[in-house]
Amino acid sequence: MNKENKLTPGLPSGFEDRWNKKLVLKKKLIKIIENNFIKFGFEPLETPSFEISENIGSFLADDDSNPMSDVFSFNDGKKNITLRYDLSSPLARFVAQNNQELPLPYKRYAIQNVFRNEKAGNARYREFTQADCDIVGNINPAQGNAELCNLIASTLIACGLKKDQFFINVSNRKIVQGLIEELKISEEKKIKVMRAIDKLDKPGFGLKGVEDLLKKERKDSSGAITKGANLSEKEASQIINFLKVKNLKELKKNLKNPLSQEGIQELEELFGILSYGDYSDQIKTNFTIVRGLAYYDGFCVETNLNFKASNSKGKEVDIGSICSGGQYNKLISRFKGVDIPGTGFSIGVDRLLFAMLQLDQTEADEIKPAIICVMDQKYLKNYYEILSILRDNNINSEIFLDSKKNLGKQLTYANKKQCPVAIICGENEFKDNTITIKNLLGVKGENNQVTFPKENLINEIKKFI
Repeated sequence: MNKENKLTPGLPSGFEDRWNKKLVLKKKLIKIIENNFIKFGFEPLETPSFEISENIGSFLADDDSNPMSDVFSFNDGKKNITLRYDLSSPLARFVAQNNQELPLPYKRYAIQNVFRNEKAGNARYREFTQADCDIVGNINPAQGNAELCNLIASTLIACGLKKDQFFINVSNRKIVQGLIEELKISEEKKIKVMRAIDKLDKPGFGLKGVEDLLKKERKDSSGAITKGANLSEKEASQIINFLKVKNLKELKKNLKNPLSQEGIQELEELFGILSYGDYSDQIKTNFTIVRGLAYYDGFCVETNLNFKASNSKGKEVDIGSICSGGQYNKLISRFKGVDIPGTGFSIGVDRLLFAMLQLDQTEADEIKPAIICVMDQKYLKNYYEILSILRDNNINSEIFLDSKKNLGKQLTYANKKQCPVAIICGENEFKDNTITIKNLLGVKGENNQVTFPKENLINEIKKFI
């Protein structure tokens, strides 16, 4: 291939390779999360990456004229198919398809990748891993949602966060929906109003940004314009005044419409159940949490961190929510003949990973292999015998795969790979039935090499691994 025609290695925006410590820590977090989900009685489910587009729905896009603009969709002959953008929509399809065989309530967890065709940056990816827990079926909502709040707190603490490093915000979408109904805001404007409110705590928004989105349009720092909900000055003002209220009792006094009162009562019942658990001090009300996805219709939850983080350029960034979700009573009822409510949350595993790497509080638990150097091709059988002994004793180990390379190059490889020890055996060792190991992590200049009888191999090598 001509030099001019050679490919340039690289990735599209919003995607990344993960390896070494980052990937090891991610796998550790996933294992912790999964074990905690199982401890709370949830069962695993795995669904395909693709769903039929009409089944997955269009709940994500801000552009009403192009409702599938935020997802990756493809023509598959007779039907369009879409890469899942979350794990709740596939769950709804699965439950509708299999509800006769499932135990209800159905408590399921799923840890899989999702895909979003949106702007990337600052721990926002276009492919990322979510860890979901959902409860589907007719239950006491206060009990189910309290269980989810307790599970969020328990899981994040198990992952290595301290109690003062995160907080869980809860609200009820009915409170805002009641206000919107009271203001007689038209149906086509409702979702734009909801999404505007949900952006209050997002970086660069605040009350002014939300107010702009409630009115005609908002222009961000880059000059990009987002069309607003086109509310009147009076309508926007009343919603902004609502957003300033922080106290549940004050809200109960100010909002008298039945739907808002119903949402307030559900929150009061939730906190009653939470008081029986261990994490009630982690959970606070925030009435601006309404969730951007249109299928939520009651309880909402969003989990944020109490510390800032820096990107690869050293610039301070706001990570945003690392765990969020809510209640959806109509998501499954979109499928004919099935009307089953659900509630759930999703942990953004890659966003949590980004935060944990900033804190450096959780060890990655990397166990690098011991390496057996090949000093002489004629002893290859002996080297493989040592390799078998190590692996039979569950010690990570490998043999250098090119006997033509000299010892220096083999040790360079071992150091680059951060192997803790090298086994270096030549004619003398095999004649005397001994083993020589070199401590590759020892202090430079010290004697880091030791020779001992072959039968002591496992005990000696465990001192370094």
